[in-house]
Amino acid sequence: MPSLAGKIAIVTGASRGIGRAIALKLAEQGASVTVNYAGNAEKPQEVVAEIEKLGSKAIAVQADISKVAEIQKLFDQTIEKFGKVDILVNNAGAIVYKPITEVTEAEFDKIFAVNVKGTYFACQQAAHRMADGGRIINFSSSTTAMMLPTYSAYVGTKGAVEQITRIVAKELGSRGITVNAISPGPTDTELFRQGKTEEQINRLAQASALGGLGEVQDIADVVAFLASDEARWITGQNIRVNGGVA
Repeated sequence: MPSLAGKIAIVTGASRGIGRAIALKLAEQGASVTVNYAGNAEKPQEVVAEIEKLGSKAIAVQADISKVAEIQKLFDQTIEKFGKVDILVNNAGAIVYKPITEVTEAEFDKIFAVNVKGTYFACQQAAHRMADGGRIINFSSSTTAMMLPTYSAYVGTKGAVEQITRIVAKELGSRGITVNAISPGPTDTELFRQGKTEEQINRLAQASALGGLGEVQDIADVVAFLASDEARWITGQNIRVNGGVA
């Protein structure tokens, strides 16, 4: 039997990049998946089709996770379709690369709304509606330990996610719900390459002890492990999946 057979997962930002890889990996392990997306409907439908080819079930749900009502809709439609929620992966994120002197109020508000508010209130919905023994996997970043110029706003959001993860793990532990964060290092995605020169990308790749950039599958495999019964005694942790970036 696949390790996640009978489980129901919500993956935010699942139409591309790391989110897509996670949705496919969970489906490969037997989970039914809600593929969340914010904009273009074509790519999430492609992910749904790929999941169905794997023999699992899936739906695509458009929801802007920076809005609480939209997060509620995401859970509503998942429970209406599948009857419950066992796994929540808060993967959706936004980024801005600017020195602190140039970050606008609008940019600051947007990045915190997606990365922090979205994660927080999705965890809140899970606290109300997730089945006992469930799994919440949030996304931080290895950049929280790297002191990279132009990352102040982004790293601020991810530091908040790490602290939210620790407290929610304590609050939900009595129900057997584990809550962990994953902190990818430089991973070869469209979002990672956004706003970077090739020189910057190469420099970050060289920072890895294992050499090169991570791949989306490297992240998805760890998410699948944390979602499984084998990870039942891991909670409140931030796991750096980064190839040894220092």
